[in-house]
Amino acid sequence: MRTIDVNFNRSKEGLRVIEDIFRFTFDDDILRRKIRKVRHALDALTKGKAIKEAILSRDSINDLGKHIDSLEIKRTSVLNTLYINFQRVKESLRVLEEFFKLIIPKKVAIIKKQRYIIYVLEQKALKKWSPLYNARCRR
Repeated sequence: MRTIDVNFNRSKEGLRVIEDIFRFTFDDDILRRKIRKVRHALDALTKGKAIKEAILSRDSINDLGKHIDSLEIKRTSVLNTLYINFQRVKESLRVLEEFFKLIIPKKVAIIKKQRYIIYVLEQKALKKWSPLYNARCRR
């Protein structure tokens, strides 16, 4: 349940970063709205008993990964930040998909659909802002 909690939070946080970059850096309301739609689709998953159990199982004080490491503070540009957050979202959605198979199989399709939407939106961002490719290579 802790794995579900942390990956749900990770995906929502990454989506918010992406949404704000589209909104405030690129002034791209179309991509901003699409990312926001994904974020709200994930919110729909929070209405069940399992999500409440995941939140109640949270142990932030003893979390082994709570300390900042050198990779977390390395950012070279806004585009690099955008790329990193797309990766964060895709990875966390995949983890959620795998763990939902164990506890809420009916909702796996929702997560998988959102993951594939993220793949498409990342590609659109890459095509629109070709310097994103350079940010990707410097990672």
